[in-house]
Amino acid sequence: MKFGASVWPFQWDTPYDDGIRRIARLGFKAVELIAWDRAALDTYYTPATIKHLRRLLADEGLELSEFVSTPRGMASPDKHERDAAVEHFKRAVAVAAELGSGIMNSVASYPFEIRAPHITVLPHVQIFQVDYPPDLDWQQNWLDYVDVIRRCCAICADAGLKFALEPHPHRYMTGAASMLRLIEHVQSPVLGMNLDPSHLFPLGELSHAVVYQLRDRIFHCHFSDNDGLTNVHWRPGKGKIDWEALMRALRDVGFDGVISIELEDVPGVSRGPAALHGGYGAATFAGEAFDHENILSVAYIREICNRLQIAIE
Repeated sequence: MKFGASVWPFQWDTPYDDGIRRIARLGFKAVELIAWDRAALDTYYTPATIKHLRRLLADEGLELSEFVSTPRGMASPDKHERDAAVEHFKRAVAVAAELGSGIMNSVASYPFEIRAPHITVLPHVQIFQVDYPPDLDWQQNWLDYVDVIRRCCAICADAGLKFALEPHPHRYMTGAASMLRLIEHVQSPVLGMNLDPSHLFPLGELSHAVVYQLRDRIFHCHFSDNDGLTNVHWRPGKGKIDWEALMRALRDVGFDGVISIELEDVPGVSRGPAALHGGYGAATFAGEAFDHENILSVAYIREICNRLQIAIE
């Protein structure tokens, strides 16, 4: 196993050069890059920028552990929107391959692309509401989503990549059971999970149980903590997730991939120049306190690994 970090909490928006260098200075061995939308794929991840980023990653001694982009419309009832989402995904996979990553990451879709409120508002609202019209064809929407994921898996397979789908509250894949159902329906060996305990825990999942159920379908990890009430992303050890049980499970199933620290609701985090959801305001670049949070995160997990005799590069 090795430690990596997500670039966006260091530097939410492009260009990512400074964020990459900062992650390397903190001693991480891997980094994740992201395209927030199709426009970013076309305007930022140009051939010249990809060549520059590959050189920068090599110079800094960093592996690109996965490339992240989630197309809108993957679960749309509109076939044209689903097809456009697949084209977005195809372009993202091409960028991932050109950058040298072996894993493509997307977050699971909302049914019908009907968005739920951010789960971080849950403690503040009297009723957590999502309006679903009564005439929706849920069975057909599920089949359409399966078809899109199957097409995306074929694109990844052709490019030699794995597809690490990320669970998220109130979407079509939220944990072990829905991931296993999707694997069964899609029937592709390249489909697996980007394990994110902060997304699993507030929905009642125990991350170590998810690992034992999915085993070699765990392709990559996002590590952050919370108290199980929302999906806030604190540093490991500050919430209620059982990290020792999780690391033992990863060891037991033979996971040897990247543990990517993804902190978002901690002091000093970057949320971009415009304030987004969460308890911390706008910041183009993460502050010094954010470096400290990452250092403490790695130290906490490394101490557990030492105790369990888990090798960390």
